[in-house]
Amino acid sequence: MPSSRFRAVDEAFRKMPIDVGTPSSHTSDYYGCDVFNRKAMREYLSEDTRRRIYESSEQGVTLDSKTAEDVAAGMKKWAMDKGATHYTHWFQPLTGGTAEKHVSFIEPFGKGEAIEEFTGKLLCQQESDASSFPNGGLRNTFEARGYTAWDPSSPAFIIGDTLCIPTIFISYNGEALDYKAPLLRSEIAVGKAAEDLLAYFGIKDDRVVSYLGWEQEYFLVDSALFSLRPDLIMVDRTLIGHNAARNQQLEDHYLGSIPARVLAFMKDLEIQCFKLGIPIKARHNEVAPNQFEIAPVYEAANLANDHNLLLMAMMKKVSERHGFKVLFHEKPFAGVNGSGKHCNWSIGTVSGIGLFTPGKTDNENLMFLMFVANVLKAVYDNNALLKASVLTATNAHRLGANEAPPAIISAFLGDQLMQAFDDLLNSNDMVKLKGKTKYSLNIPQIPEILLDNTDRNRTSPFAFTGNRFEFRAVGSSANCSNAVSTLNTIVADQLRAFKEAVDARIKDGTPVMQAILDETRETYRASKNICFDGNGYSEEWKKEAKKRGLDCETSPPKSYEALTTKQTVELYRRTGVMTADELEARKETFCDIYSKKVEIEARILADLTENHILPIATQYESRLLENVSKMKEVFPAQEFKKLSCTEIDMIRHIAEDLTEVRKLAEDMELACDKANRSKTESSKANAYHDKILPYIEKIRALIDDLEMIVDDEMWPLPKYRELLFIR
Repeated sequence: MPSSRFRAVDEAFRKMPIDVGTPSSHTSDYYGCDVFNRKAMREYLSEDTRRRIYESSEQGVTLDSKTAEDVAAGMKKWAMDKGATHYTHWFQPLTGGTAEKHVSFIEPFGKGEAIEEFTGKLLCQQESDASSFPNGGLRNTFEARGYTAWDPSSPAFIIGDTLCIPTIFISYNGEALDYKAPLLRSEIAVGKAAEDLLAYFGIKDDRVVSYLGWEQEYFLVDSALFSLRPDLIMVDRTLIGHNAARNQQLEDHYLGSIPARVLAFMKDLEIQCFKLGIPIKARHNEVAPNQFEIAPVYEAANLANDHNLLLMAMMKKVSERHGFKVLFHEKPFAGVNGSGKHCNWSIGTVSGIGLFTPGKTDNENLMFLMFVANVLKAVYDNNALLKASVLTATNAHRLGANEAPPAIISAFLGDQLMQAFDDLLNSNDMVKLKGKTKYSLNIPQIPEILLDNTDRNRTSPFAFTGNRFEFRAVGSSANCSNAVSTLNTIVADQLRAFKEAVDARIKDGTPVMQAILDETRETYRASKNICFDGNGYSEEWKKEAKKRGLDCETSPPKSYEALTTKQTVELYRRTGVMTADELEARKETFCDIYSKKVEIEARILADLTENHILPIATQYESRLLENVSKMKEVFPAQEFKKLSCTEIDMIRHIAEDLTEVRKLAEDMELACDKANRSKTESSKANAYHDKILPYIEKIRALIDDLEMIVDDEMWPLPKYRELLFIR
């Protein structure tokens, strides 16, 4: 229960209704009803227009202006029939979230009249202010023009009264200012590279795409208690707060019974998701108290990523209806499990051939080993770059702590696959792969279970899990596009290099399959150091990883240097995903965002210190001093000395903490001012990491110490024991 000082504000939210109802007893009756999907297209578009749209989304065929006009007319009619009055281009700037500018369908004409207008040009393109979004120096403030351009592969949808059209966001000169454009380019690169290799196996005219199944972890906090925590309001994490006596150590929250209020929220959220065509499949309690997870069926990566961003926005809205605030910060509470967004990534053909799925014939298994070995080589050669795609100011708090993977990129394969590759190293012939095996529990009423061909390793950042790789290092608040487009790009480049090597072997007279087998063996041999199946938390692994040539950097600003190395620039040039200028802009942007986030935390912590903690701790210190003074009046000197020593020690302890906290807070603000005078974004970010973060940690430790001394009824902020348990 909350302390009495917060019980009143919390009471109303604990009485929220627990059943929101459903629009239909069958989800299939309303699934995708707010999406301009194929069902809607059949009603509002001609057969010829539909065919062209399908060709565009499935084969990458460019739409002509007439088709765009036809689509715009049908889309407008559909949206207005559903009550829409506005439209917007929905895009993904480098802020990490989404952006939209709503425009009315209304177009005045004549004398006091109006019509609803939405043309192909308005559908395909809209102008936005490019200088007002992070651009890393690609645009000057006075060079404001930027464009959003329609992405037909991700269907339009309706939120409220607005038709939302997924788009990319580019500058006047065509540079990518968002996360979607590089993702789409990386899809082209990895698809082409994989298709070229599939031709060896007689698989042609079958388009390859990357697939993504994300697992969204998050925390819920009572809105009433959230509103009393300035740190949660401003930065989504608790900058101070002593750990509760009970948190996750009993391991009773994970997959436990979902609290009634939370279940009502989940049910409401799922309804909204299903209307938007987001294929939510799983919901459950996560490891930490108040932590939960939601996960869908996998989809093509571009659509899956759009759905994840849409879900996050929807979660914020729906949670408020249930008296909650949703937290996507990777580490909102110290000492308990943080939140990730596990990205289950794979590549496959649109006809359904999974390139990371073992087959039934030698050729099928060779194809499987070939693609897995190339992924390992890509990750090994570019592990610093891959880490830079996920290491942020917020995710840095999570990586390496409380079940999160460490900030060292390694790959987990499992015993069977590792054995298969080791056998390949020691043989010139094709190895045999085992499928799932049966396991009996020797309990008559329990049926036999099927064992997967790999176990799981919770400390592995990049783990093979049967038919996909699970990139576990991605943070809860992240836009998946950055990680997925990086994966697509490095794998595309490696597949291209692999084909060149195979072609050289074939040219020298080696039979095709033998050439692929031999090159697969050498590719795995060259990347074996990336494979690690042990404990990623151990100090031994950190030393071993460095010996293996893996990047062990934990500082986000230093990690971002990987974006602009010669190796990275050449890789992106070869694949056509990003230019050197776009990579430099991203490094500048990420450094700038890092600095700003740490600065905001420092300023908020200074405010909490000066205006919340110090006055209350001083007041409590005065109360103790007054008590000691009264004791001195009552007790004889010798007895007073004996009875008051504990309280005097406590007063001294408080006084020392207060003096040090006040001094650290003042020094921290001065250090922020100095960091802001840095000449480059990179040097500023490094200053915030190296100089400011230590202040934040030291101040927190002292305030958390004071929290355990000061009278509970006087403490000005809700404590962990109140925030972490939903009633």
